[in-house]
Amino acid sequence: MTMQRKLSIALFAAVLATTTGMSAGGTPTWQLSDTGTTARFRGLAPVSDKVAWVSGSAGTILRTVDGGRTWQSVGPPGTAELQFRDIEATDARRAVALTIGTGTDSRIYTTSDGGRSWTESFRNEDPNAFYDCITFLDHRRGLALSDPVDGKFRILATADGGRSWQLRPTAGMPDALPGEFAFAASGTCLVAAAGKAWFATGGGASARVFSSSDAGRTWSVTGTPIPSGPSAGIYSLAFRDRHHGIAVGGDYAAPGSAPDGAAYLHGHTWKVARTVPGEYRSGAAWVGRGPAALAVGPTGSDLSTDGGRTWKRFDTGSFDAVLCVPRACWASGEQGRVAKLRWH
Repeated sequence: MTMQRKLSIALFAAVLATTTGMSAGGTPTWQLSDTGTTARFRGLAPVSDKVAWVSGSAGTILRTVDGGRTWQSVGPPGTAELQFRDIEATDARRAVALTIGTGTDSRIYTTSDGGRSWTESFRNEDPNAFYDCITFLDHRRGLALSDPVDGKFRILATADGGRSWQLRPTAGMPDALPGEFAFAASGTCLVAAAGKAWFATGGGASARVFSSSDAGRTWSVTGTPIPSGPSAGIYSLAFRDRHHGIAVGGDYAAPGSAPDGAAYLHGHTWKVARTVPGEYRSGAAWVGRGPAALAVGPTGSDLSTDGGRTWKRFDTGSFDAVLCVPRACWASGEQGRVAKLRWH
């Protein structure tokens, strides 16, 4: 390990300890948890260092309340043919989960009793819609994003914690580019922070970021330098507040190479990171309130100590999603992989 990389990791450890209260020293590593399943978990909803939910293939939803030592299978019955690509949770009892797919495969389920029972609160009946991600601005107000229908991205909104959903009018949505869509890769193509929402795209001539300050009624859009194509673009967004954002992506069909595959928000402009992960990344997260951030993908994990301007690899294991809460960072992915960040 080079001296520069040692210093970078040491700085990251110090930043992590300061911003999250996590005890950090040595080298960061992912400590895997035995989930007892081989489902692929692209949906991740950590609540604390003890409580977390994951959702994924074959209708699988798991929950832990003891920091990952044990997991309970709590998914809705009769959903084995569905893929839960996103899940949002407020505590150990309440969660909202999204299944993806065309037509009626796109559904939203809610629970308020830790997954013992679920209510289907939305089922898409439009054969042209395909819902990718959900997010919540607070405990009651949430949004769900569909790929374009009739040339515009579609937004669902809830004002009661996900128990009911209404389709937003598209008058305030800019036109989509030909071939443009969002990626249902980690539940973070649509995110919220400080009362504002953003979603990211690819597939068309430009990878773009849309933003809304009025709960999804109107949107503005800006281009980014991250390359876009049929399977390329921005796969994940993370915002620390309204002014500090990071974006990661690449090409899912070519995961080993992603030139210019990470960017950070500088003022109102997205700029390519000076040192990018260099490979496809599907998930990104801020660590606390400072400049530290994480990115994950099927070929490894990277860290940044400077707000996404430079990235350093620290792990080569496969993950799809990453999120941090006070005192813990969690990651999830294929073959039932769920882990928490540890220091050795």
